[in-house]
Amino acid sequence: MEAGNNSATNQSKGASENHEQLHQCERGRGTRPQTGWAQPKAGSTHYEVEERYGRNHDNHHKQGNESAKQQSDKRHGGEATSRQLLPTYREIWHSPHEDVYGATQAPERLFVSIGNTAPPAYHIEEFTDEERAVLGQYFTNIDSPVFALQGLPEVVKGALFARYSRSPKSVRRLFIDEFAADSELGITHIAAATDGDAIVGTARAENLYDRVFNQFGDDSVAQLGAAHLAVEQASNVLTKVLEWGRLASFLEQSTRYIFYDKKLGERYRYQIPQELAHHGLTSRFTTDMDQMFSTYSEVVAKLVAYYEELYPKQSDDSTFVWKSTIRAKACDDARGLLPASTQSNVGIFASGQAFESLLLRMRANPLEEIRWFQDAMLAELQKVIPSFMKRVDVPDRGGAWVDYFAEIQDAMALRGASLDAPTADSPTVQLVEFDPHGERKVAAASLYAHTNLPDATLRDLVAAMSEDEISSIFADFVGNRTNRRHKPGRGMEQTFYRFDVLCDYGIFRDLQRHRMMTLEWQQLSPEHGYITPDSITDIDAVGVWQGSMERASDLYETVNSAAGSQVAQYAVPFANRVRFYMNMNAREAFHMLELRTQQGGHPDYRAVCQEMHRQIRDVAGHERIAAAMTYVDHNDYDLARLETERRAAAKRAALGIDDPTS
Repeated sequence: MEAGNNSATNQSKGASENHEQLHQCERGRGTRPQTGWAQPKAGSTHYEVEERYGRNHDNHHKQGNESAKQQSDKRHGGEATSRQLLPTYREIWHSPHEDVYGATQAPERLFVSIGNTAPPAYHIEEFTDEERAVLGQYFTNIDSPVFALQGLPEVVKGALFARYSRSPKSVRRLFIDEFAADSELGITHIAAATDGDAIVGTARAENLYDRVFNQFGDDSVAQLGAAHLAVEQASNVLTKVLEWGRLASFLEQSTRYIFYDKKLGERYRYQIPQELAHHGLTSRFTTDMDQMFSTYSEVVAKLVAYYEELYPKQSDDSTFVWKSTIRAKACDDARGLLPASTQSNVGIFASGQAFESLLLRMRANPLEEIRWFQDAMLAELQKVIPSFMKRVDVPDRGGAWVDYFAEIQDAMALRGASLDAPTADSPTVQLVEFDPHGERKVAAASLYAHTNLPDATLRDLVAAMSEDEISSIFADFVGNRTNRRHKPGRGMEQTFYRFDVLCDYGIFRDLQRHRMMTLEWQQLSPEHGYITPDSITDIDAVGVWQGSMERASDLYETVNSAAGSQVAQYAVPFANRVRFYMNMNAREAFHMLELRTQQGGHPDYRAVCQEMHRQIRDVAGHERIAAAMTYVDHNDYDLARLETERRAAAKRAALGIDDPTS
């Protein structure tokens, strides 16, 4: 089905048909939705919600839904709009500029239900009947962009997610194309290994977890069960929400190795915010997105030709190595044209506890895409780790958490909006806080496990030592590091650095993956300007680059005025700058700075991390710590990925493996 119809009425009519097909398929009856783009209707009925959540929605919850509608009607003098007619679960604030009625009003609470959030338009992949029969054994569904993996060996699940980064294919297509026919990883072998039982002992395990949860209240049990979950066709607004949690493993499709110039079905790979339908902006958004992706396609093709001429293939390199290197270089430069609405695939492996926390944060989010995907994720997780998901829908457990998160978001948003100060200019990287005595604290901490002295006594002893003595302790503590994975111990966690960073969103996406530190970011907007790679000048594409940035900025302002700044983020290109802070201890600084300055890294995040390393040495004065980071690379490289691709090719050759075909 056409995703960007000019007529909102026609779009809604066609969407409703696919939506009902999808719901029937989920409820175990009816035919599967047609392949193509599905745009379900903007809201489901009470019947659908009650059937979906059934046993978890009690009378108190139903009464809350009725109360929400009555309150909404009363506040607005009559029947509520389609958004307010939805059954409720929690409240959210609409600030004055986000008012859904087109008028400026005082901030107020509106009620939103995750179960009834308008689903996003997504592409339904086509499989043959034979392929569907195979996939049905190992994936919890075949048509939704969210699904869990079941009945597969752990190594197969890990390998499937590992392929996400370098492949434009969905994980189900990867499974069919690259795994199902493999002699050792194939269907016959897997079936024999599992004796035909996709989920072994599920009922027995569920009874045990239920007893522990309900009788003993031991949350730690939820850390012992886990699931592999695929979330596909997620916007680059949603992916950052998914990857917020520390205690989970994520693998995301990379914009560095995949061209985004091909359409997925009938349109380019971008998400249309469901909120736009309430404001008649879907057609405008679709038109602008199509133009931005068309510009990206034009520019990335020119960059490939430019770099192929600038860096011709060397005789010792295979065609695959050379083309992979050129592709990475072109994608690095062109990705600034991609908007935050760009879709990605994310593989998640997490414990039940981590998933529960993620789902509750998503349910409290004001964006409809995020709440819809939360609903879809919950439905799939209930199929594979049901015991761990039961509290999400319980009003006095999951519901109370969601209310708590939402109330804090509301209160802090109002606080932030009340601050009256001009936006200050700032450097790309600024070390805003550190401990001047950090190195001596590290020295004391490094000795702690090797003495029987109190911490305070050790600190006093170290405080009285000479600089040479401190340097001697550091030499022993750091040791002889023969590769960057040899890290000093936890004593390095006794000092910290807080950096305020202003860089393009593409680079933020790479650095945000370092989740063990404390990292928070501000909303995307065109406010801080954008970057233009030097190569864009070289290929005479500055005009189209600027034109795309201006188009995105105009779209942002239009959406912001109608639907608010949260929704307007989808229009912001990766080239636009975003401000965020990174608070890390010295041990985490070792990991991030040495990894992100390696030769094969993106030149822009290499520059950010090189500057962090310099400021640790020169601004904080932690010369010993900076010197111990011996694998921070301050060199510049022309074709950065070439050596990495050559090493990968050498490993394949040693194992007798041919170069990949794509």
